[in-house]
Amino acid sequence: MKILKKNQLLIIVIALMLVTAGYLNYTANDEPKFISTSGYLEDENLASIGDAALVNSNNIVENEVEKKDDTNSNLSIETNAKTQNDDYFTASKLNRDNMYSQMIETYQKQLDSNQVSETQKSIATQEIKKINEIKNAIMIAENLIKTKGFEEVVIFVNDSSISVVVKSEKLSQEQIAQLQNIISRELNVKVENIHISNK
Repeated sequence: MKILKKNQLLIIVIALMLVTAGYLNYTANDEPKFISTSGYLEDENLASIGDAALVNSNNIVENEVEKKDDTNSNLSIETNAKTQNDDYFTASKLNRDNMYSQMIETYQKQLDSNQVSETQKSIATQEIKKINEIKNAIMIAENLIKTKGFEEVVIFVNDSSISVVVKSEKLSQEQIAQLQNIISRELNVKVENIHISNK
């Protein structure tokens, strides 16, 4: 029993060390320093094949040495930000769709059950129909919003309140009006219940 606890403690310590190392590696923004096999720091231009190079996961060194300037660094940061934004939209849509699927599955179980009254089955049928209508309206609205020039969009429905997140650095009043028009028409809600934000 004592050995088991020691092993568990050892695994937890190792896991914490790996998480800490990953975090430090991810947050390190320093330019890579090139170290020769003798252990002394060398100038970037003097590094040759066989020299050890300390690089972080955000920088890719091709061939022997790739000279970094401010433009390349900014491009790397923008690429990482774009990937994170894309991940946000993909993950949000997946979570939303999973939530709707679970709700439909719950109502479907009620319909399949012999212990549920006809009134409850009727309510379950209406709720499934309502969820499917919301899903279809969301899909249509998101596609229409993309035709207005937005690369990514995700819509969340919470009763009569609608939250819309679009991929854009900033939104003009004209764009906000277009979004409100599409959402109010397709999801049948009042403009004051539509909340729009950009990411």
